[in-house]
Formats: sequence, structure tokens, C-alpha cells
Amino acid sequence: MSKCGRAVKYVVRLNAGERLQLEDMIRTGRQAAYRLLKARILLKADVSSDSGGWDDERIAEALETSVSTVFRTRRQVVEEGLEAALGRKKQKTPSTPAIFDGTAEAKLIALACSEPPEGHARWSLRLLETRVVELGIVEAASDSTIHRVLKKTRSNRTRAAIG
Repeated sequence: MSKCGRAVKYVVRLNAGERLQLEDMIRTGRQAAYRLLKARILLKADVSSDSGGWDDERIAEALETSVSTVFRTRRQVVEEGLEAALGRKKQKTPSTPAIFDGTAEAKLIALACSEPPEGHARWSLRLLETRVVELGIVEAASDSTIHRVLKKTRSNRTRAAIG
């Protein structure tokens, strides 16, 4: 198992194909840095290799990372598989909730397609920003948020509105 240090709870055993995949990743270097680090960790931790697998402290020292990163990578490959260990965990909920839901988005698009207020040739993002708040469609929205919502549509009128 490990050459020195305490016993390892999650033992990494890679097959020949997985080892080859990780070695190719490192050799080409065309992956994100976190993926390359995890690939190196897994290759060092592999007990089926000639070195017999390193312990967490030795891997952390050699790769200049934390012991907890090594532990989490080991645990993830054992519990979830190689691809899960190399990837990043998806967020269950976005860090900021969406301002416009489907109903509010439809109202914004309808507003942008309507005639502009008197004295204006077209809807500007600032005009739409203030009008959606006045109408109670949303509590607050920036012009960049309105632009992003309208940009998703394919209507010529909304493209003209966001100009």
C-alpha cells in the first residue's frame, strides 16, 4: 500500500487504460491546471504502479498541494470514478438567482416589442430598465441584465430595441 506515513483509507487502483489516459493528459498538457494536478495525484497514488502508491503527505509535498486535496481526489476516484475525480463538481443552484423567470422575460420581450414612450424613437436599455421596475415586472434590473435577456431572442424588433 503506502511506503511510509499512516494507512490510506481510499486506495487508488488504476487499470492500464486509465493510467495511459492520465499519462497522455500530462504529456500533452492541454488541460486545465486543476485536471493536470488531479491526474498527477492519481498517478502517484496508484497502488498498481511500480512504486506501489505514495501516501498523501508525500504526494502533497511532491506536487506542492495540500493533503486535503490529495485526500479528496483519492476519495472521489474511489467513490465516483475517474471522470468525476478529474472534473469539477456542478453547482446544485446558481450562486445568484435569476432575476427574470419565464413570465417576467416574456413581459420584458413584449415591452421591448411595443411602441417606445412618447419622445423616444426606440426603446433604450435604460428606458426598459426603469419601465420593468415601474410596471412591477421585477424589483430591480440593470441594463446589462436586460440586454442579456433580450439578446437570447431572435426577434428583429428586440434587436432594434437593444440597438
